[in-house]
Amino acid sequence: MAQHILGVITQLILLTVVLLLINWIGKKIIKHIFNSNLKISKNPIPQNKMNTIYTIILNIFKYILLFFWIYAILSAIGIPVGTLIAGAGIFSLAIGLGAQGFVSDMVNGFFILLEQQISVGDYINVNGIEGTVTYVGIRTTQLKSFDGTLNFIPNRNITVVSNQSRNDMRALIEIPVSSNSPFDNIKQVIEHVSKELNLKALKITKAPTILGFSNLNDGTLVIQIAAYTKHGEQYNVKNILMKKYLIALNQAGIELPK
Repeated sequence: MAQHILGVITQLILLTVVLLLINWIGKKIIKHIFNSNLKISKNPIPQNKMNTIYTIILNIFKYILLFFWIYAILSAIGIPVGTLIAGAGIFSLAIGLGAQGFVSDMVNGFFILLEQQISVGDYINVNGIEGTVTYVGIRTTQLKSFDGTLNFIPNRNITVVSNQSRNDMRALIEIPVSSNSPFDNIKQVIEHVSKELNLKALKITKAPTILGFSNLNDGTLVIQIAAYTKHGEQYNVKNILMKKYLIALNQAGIELPK
């Protein structure tokens, strides 16, 4: 009995060592293949897409090794895995029901990657959660929010994706005014400030234009100015333009409602 147990333990240790070695070699090979493609390809895939594909392949490789490891362990200790699953109808049904979510995650994750809906590094909104994509896995996608929160979202729950990293984004500036404000003077000041902007340095792709007037929810009358920027720069541009406009209006002696 002791000899049998010792033999099983030895077999399990050797099996684990071999699979760890395969895991190490496999990751090295995958990394080498991706690095080689980036260097020799005439039309290289964008880095964020390469990172997404790379993480997906590593994830699939990890799950395959994990499956063989568990199967080999059960077989080594004498458990007939195939017969057990085939014979235990209730157990098989439970596994099947439990695997439905896993399969849905994999299928949805595959189409997310195939249709290039998101890539690592994109800033997206999923089910009201905003953040930067840090990982696209076989089961989950990870988003890092502005405050540092890391959100794990099952791929089957990703139904509508708002990707804010594919096109230019709008920076909307709203300056409060009153009904007796000197609108012509305000317009001249805003246009003058807009002409003096270094669009390239601010990463503005379309110069600011005055849209007109609007009312906020609290009834405040505002004049709206819109500029288009490279993705991710809209918040910074909005703050910079708001500051420049307010300083210029103050220097021009134009009073604005508080």
